[in-house]
Amino acid sequence: MDQLQRFKRQIRNHLLFILVADNAFMIVSAWYAYVHKHFSVPQTMVLSGITGFVLSVGFTILSTSYLVRPLQAIWQAILHISPDTAEQGAPNLQKLPLGKDMVTNLVSHIYQLASVMDAVAATTKAEQSAPSHDFIATNLPLPLLVLDKQDMVIFANQDALKYFEKEADDIVGKSVYSAVDMSFTNEHTFDKWLADAKANKPVAAQTWERVRINLPNHEQSELPLCDLAAYYNQGNPEGLETMLVFFDHTQQYGQDNQAMSFVALAVHELRTPLTLLRGYIEVFEEELHGKVTQELEGYMSKMAVAAQQLSTFTNTILNVSRIENDQFVLKLNKESWPGILKSTVADLQLRASVRGITLELTVASNLPPVGVDRTSIYEVISNLIDNAIKYSNGSDRIIVKSYLTHEGLIETTVQDFGVGIPEAAMPHLFDKFYRNQRSRAQIGGTGLGLYLAKSVVEAHGGAIWVRSKAGEGSTFGFTLLPYDQVADAQKTSNNESADIVRSAHGWIKNHSLYRR
Repeated sequence: MDQLQRFKRQIRNHLLFILVADNAFMIVSAWYAYVHKHFSVPQTMVLSGITGFVLSVGFTILSTSYLVRPLQAIWQAILHISPDTAEQGAPNLQKLPLGKDMVTNLVSHIYQLASVMDAVAATTKAEQSAPSHDFIATNLPLPLLVLDKQDMVIFANQDALKYFEKEADDIVGKSVYSAVDMSFTNEHTFDKWLADAKANKPVAAQTWERVRINLPNHEQSELPLCDLAAYYNQGNPEGLETMLVFFDHTQQYGQDNQAMSFVALAVHELRTPLTLLRGYIEVFEEELHGKVTQELEGYMSKMAVAAQQLSTFTNTILNVSRIENDQFVLKLNKESWPGILKSTVADLQLRASVRGITLELTVASNLPPVGVDRTSIYEVISNLIDNAIKYSNGSDRIIVKSYLTHEGLIETTVQDFGVGIPEAAMPHLFDKFYRNQRSRAQIGGTGLGLYLAKSVVEAHGGAIWVRSKAGEGSTFGFTLLPYDQVADAQKTSNNESADIVRSAHGWIKNHSLYRR
């Protein structure tokens, strides 16, 4: 109110000044004309009237421009925030000669009111565009989560709440990683994919199979298993950056696990007679060597190879079953890698020689001790060499090399010169039960060897890879950590050679590898 009174006083003073100045100028001009110019009284009155009229017009024009400037500033402020005239600049309130305090206060209130209206409009628009107002999202017969750019859950439909056995308050407004406990079958987890997508891709989509939902107060056998599909849209104008849809396959995957358990049980029963069979074959080879014809010795060699292959098969089945049930435990000990390689290649030399193949081993002299589970890593090497033998396609050599990489890792490669691998099959080589359609009918196998090899290598902290070209052979390789790196954070202070116990891959959560 003080600002208004001050503004009225300024106008009053201005008008008073104009009137006084106008009258004073008329009196002075009349006096000057009458005294100095000797105008007559009528002439002086006419001159005074003309002078008064001209001065009134001039002062009126000047006063109008002066007095309207506060109103003009308010008008410019309104045009500045109007969506239809956004190009209008904001008024410069510092140059106002009249009513500056009052106009500044009014313009400030106008801006605040406009901000409130924008916020109300934005909130209304967001509420109208939110997934909860979307009929499809709300009634989608699949669990659905929507995340914002901070990975916070901003929407969960009713199917999601039922699937995760939670109330809306336990999910909405929480980080997806704390709201939903998901476990994956390998290291390619949702959080890694999302971080990569945010850094490198404006739009991305990904799917995962056999994702386990960890629910409290549930036995492991009762936990839901599902496929997960995710869609990411960077900078979504409505704030809906990431969408997750869950496809429940608990029954199907549960049946697969039961089938694997049944197969593992059946295979386990084969181990005892198989062990006896291999023992008798070894006795026959020792006792009858040189006493029977070469043809019979050849038969015994083939029997030994077949028994060895059957033993590898049973071990693979049992180990895959343990991995699926998160019961496959590795004990990493300090071992000489050249010694393990030489003994493994020697064991497989008979299998290769039956096919007319020579195994060539080259081991660098500067390899440090490794931290490995000797039995499990033996199966990795055995599987890779066995695959090279099966797919050699008439070639007579397989090259096994081991060397130290620039990163200080021990890398081992198995190279064959056989049929090679089609490019389309490369992404699926390490998937469970996967076998190339072209070779499935010609070459036997379970499709589990490479899956097991990958699981074991990654549990050792290494990585496995393959390079191949159809018709030119394949090279499989894997890396291992030196024992000092493996044991650095886990070995006891008083026993540097203490065992390091770790599971295979088991189930990998969003952030870490399960360990025991």
